[in-house]
Amino acid sequence: MLRIGLTGGIACGKTTVARMFGDLGCKLINADAVGHEVIRKPQPAYHEIIEAFGSGVLGADGEIDRTRLGNLVFSDREKLYRLNAIVHPRIFDRSEHYIQKMTENEPEAIVVVEAALIYEAKGEGRFQKIVAAWCRSEQQIERLQENPGLSAEDAERRIASQMSSDEKRKRADYAIDCSGTLEATRRQVEEVYRQLSRLAKQSGAA
Repeated sequence: MLRIGLTGGIACGKTTVARMFGDLGCKLINADAVGHEVIRKPQPAYHEIIEAFGSGVLGADGEIDRTRLGNLVFSDREKLYRLNAIVHPRIFDRSEHYIQKMTENEPEAIVVVEAALIYEAKGEGRFQKIVAAWCRSEQQIERLQENPGLSAEDAERRIASQMSSDEKRKRADYAIDCSGTLEATRRQVEEVYRQLSRLAKQSGAA
């Protein structure tokens, strides 16, 4: 089994790259979706978030409203750090559980965990290889602004809350440029997949 971390800046193309890896046969885990799970009531993180940030982050259904929470923490680095300290360890732990379940009957599987904040959360040691998806900074802003109600200022603030794409590219084992066409991105993913497949087979043989 090979554990792969797929990271990159917000709106850089991680989800597209993850889907392409899935098409090639990789098992996928989306850390953002796992994050949704760990903050739902009655999970411990749900109560810790309310204690830390107040009931104003709740929606009408009593669950945590991620938009409200995001608006609160992305404008305050200390609050963002506090939220991450609550959520990240639980995301990694639950992801680990899913990895184990996925590979019980497929020991040579390649599991790709799509997670924007692998480096920020100091989670790189959990993976054998890390892939970074990236695009030009102006593309990030353009893509983010496609979200209704998100201004250029909001987009820039969210980008600034993460490690730069350039730094992630330098640290990663593989970098995939998502600035061009989907076909260009797909060719890069296929090449990385070929290399990862060889590693997975070697790991299985070992």
